[in-house]
Amino acid sequence: MSEAKAHLRFVRIAPRKAQLVADLIRGKKVGEAIAILRHTPKSASPILEKLLNSAIANAEHNYQLDVNKLVISQAFVNQGPTMKRFRPRAMGRASKINKRTSHITLVVSEK
Repeated sequence: MSEAKAHLRFVRIAPRKAQLVADLIRGKKVGEAIAILRHTPKSASPILEKLLNSAIANAEHNYQLDVNKLVISQAFVNQGPTMKRFRPRAMGRASKINKRTSHITLVVSEK
């Protein structure tokens, strides 16, 4: 069974937020997954939709797979490096803000 991958690294979205959207589409057919992503009001939805389209294009172009038979076999989000920033607070103090990044991977395979 052949499969095609698409990676997106150093995305400026927290892994927890991206993971919620990835859980929605894991194991679904490609057309169904795109429909879910289009109608999900999360900030990670357009990011994952673009990545899914890339994975579909990879499958079609590089491996000559049939687009109508493709299924999302794996979808996972790993934590990337965290950018650390500081915000001024009352009485001369400062508090740390973590700007988290994600590495997102989608694997589509022919069913």
